[in-house]
Amino acid sequence: MEFKKYQHIERFGTEEVQDIELGSVFIFPKIDGTNASVWLNNGEVKAGSRTRELTLDNDNAGFYAAILQDQRIADYLTKHPEHRLYGEWLVPHSLKTYRQDAWRKFYIFDVCLDRGEGVEYIPYPIYQSMIEEFDLDYIPPIATVKNGTYEAFLKALDKNAFLIEDGKGVGEGIVIKNYDFYNKYRRQTWAKIVTNEFKEKNAKIFGVPDIKIGKMVEEEIVDQFCTEALIEKEYAKIVTEKEGWRSEYIPMLLGTVFHALITEESWNIVKKLKMPTVNFKTLNTLVINKIKIVKSEIF
Repeated sequence: MEFKKYQHIERFGTEEVQDIELGSVFIFPKIDGTNASVWLNNGEVKAGSRTRELTLDNDNAGFYAAILQDQRIADYLTKHPEHRLYGEWLVPHSLKTYRQDAWRKFYIFDVCLDRGEGVEYIPYPIYQSMIEEFDLDYIPPIATVKNGTYEAFLKALDKNAFLIEDGKGVGEGIVIKNYDFYNKYRRQTWAKIVTNEFKEKNAKIFGVPDIKIGKMVEEEIVDQFCTEALIEKEYAKIVTEKEGWRSEYIPMLLGTVFHALITEESWNIVKKLKMPTVNFKTLNTLVINKIKIVKSEIF
């Protein structure tokens, strides 16, 4: 395997990560070190920085030299030679409030399978036990949420004390990962929020930081009104009309379920949720997610 640059993490709220918060979301601490990676090539441990492969003569803050001395890394890659580990080599940058025992360690934040020119990200719940088997250092999530909200992310920012000395505030920010999310360009992309920028940007919106986390109104609508029975009813209509099921009917199912929800349940939604303001694009995305869960066998 050859060097592969780690993806650029997009700022939350930009077009590249629009709707990443919809679905099962993992919120990870963002730490302020230097990006690094390790992999196996013809039985030899290799390492990279953000932009290049490292050598002992052209290292990056001593990372490659340290990795070559770390038997845990060698043992892990011997067992999983198809894996590539991405993480942060924690050396001093702008943030100086990390614990003294935290420095000069490699904290894994992504485990990937090589797939031709690209990589396939292994979800955290799967790779966690793999790296724990070898006692490797890694970044655990602060929280997991279903359909993340600004409020949830604000709470997570305030809770990010990972590796920080007691009483020295919070870390650099958070990284938002949804392993089922692909943006409109079909790229699997993560989002980030940097602590100070986020608080400054949202101070006028939130007013005070102590905000309780609740469901989005669109999530309430899907939970209460886009029922399994509704989805099965629309599916059965298509099967009857088409005299069977084919995968090419999936867009029809997605459209008819959303149409039925709006036309049949709007008055009930207005009464039950007291005249809510609804983002119909978000609602449509959540309806599609619900259909994929209920009718998983056809996707």
